Amino acid sequence: MSSPVLDTAGPAAPPRANGELVFAAPWEGRAFGLAVALAEAGVFTWDGFRDRLIARIAAEPGAPYYGCWLAACEDALVAAGRLGAADVPARAAGLAARPAGHDHADGGHGHGHHRHGHDDHGHGR
Repeated sequence: MSSPVLDTAGPAAPPRANGELVFAAPWEGRAFGLAVALAEAGVFTWDGFRDRLIARIAAEPGAPYYGCWLAACEDALVAAGRLGAADVPARAAGLAARPAGHDHADGGHGHGHHRHGHDDHGHGR
């Protein structure tokens, strides 16, 4: 499967500075990578995702670019039958309810050395 080709101009073009992609917050980079990975894996087509992104940008003038990007990714997952429309707000609420610091910056640590206030990912310790 071929890699997605990012638009360099027009409404779907991601923000850039000196030719490099710009992410104002870590979640934006993760949302970007998620959509690219899902398209590369064939979960949805890049063209279908880009069309949804353009539609979101047009429907929400002035909305943050990566907010539209994430919404377009959700739309593409719903259209592909990977999520139900009601799943998106429920999952978002669940993620938002996680304790501060749950999404650690050092990504490579194990979970055995501290508690998160939940059942350690289903292990019930």
